[in-house]
Amino acid sequence: MSEQESLASLAGRFEEQRPRLRAVAYRMLGSLGEAEDAVQEAWLRLSRADVSEVRNLGGWLTTVVGRVCLDMLRSRTARREEPMPDPVLSGPGGVEPEQRALVADEVGIALMIVLGTLAPAERLAFVLHDLFAVPFDEIAEVLGRSPAAVRQLASRARRRVEGAAPAPDTDAAHRRAAVDAFLAAARNGDFEALLAVLDPDVVVRADGGALGPSSLRRGARNVASGAATFGPLMDAGLPVLVNGQPGVLGLTGDEVRSVVTFSVSGGRISAIYILNDPERLRTIDVESLR
Repeated sequence: MSEQESLASLAGRFEEQRPRLRAVAYRMLGSLGEAEDAVQEAWLRLSRADVSEVRNLGGWLTTVVGRVCLDMLRSRTARREEPMPDPVLSGPGGVEPEQRALVADEVGIALMIVLGTLAPAERLAFVLHDLFAVPFDEIAEVLGRSPAAVRQLASRARRRVEGAAPAPDTDAAHRRAAVDAFLAAARNGDFEALLAVLDPDVVVRADGGALGPSSLRRGARNVASGAATFGPLMDAGLPVLVNGQPGVLGLTGDEVRSVVTFSVSGGRISAIYILNDPERLRTIDVESLR
């Protein structure tokens, strides 16, 4: 086989792994653009490496992507940047096939935000082991630590993840019913109905980007009293799925003003996440989501 043919064969094998690698990088970085950059860097490293003795190319690539993402996270931590994760948007008909790996384990915005609070090494250990079943000894090579130390990192991260928020409801119809009830109550200005559908400890986070305001509200009464801010969603909202969870695009004409997603636990809304960063909203293709 010629060198060109060998490279073409390797490229084909890499493309088979691309969805998994994108999923790893997205969970590590929370940014779809940076995830693509990490996957492309993995391809560059693969194309320059001698992998003739590599028996598990998928595992090799996963750890390479993990190492690239770790470096990117450490750089980001030094700059103290941790924006709200990029949403993975789908129309109400369901998640597109090319997106399934990104949201395969119900990796909603709530989980992504919790992952963003972890130290880079903790995040790597948790994502690779708990979400992608990479053995601790392989993760240890990436981190330069012992397998026992990596096991402790993953355990600590797991406790943080499990303790950060109530478990989301798994029934899609129940989740959508809670969101629809919230939107109807907000549209009608029905304070009591809002209280009925909101968890008492509900949290609302908004991310306006580098030039816009970010905010945090806590508690059902506080959130219900501010429900007028959802007015534009009631008048011109487009139902969508955000990381597989019910959400709404706030629109002015065909211009996206916000992406809103909801976490539902115990039949009530436990968290609302609002992305209104103009830079990130500008890339959304509304027509593809109708």
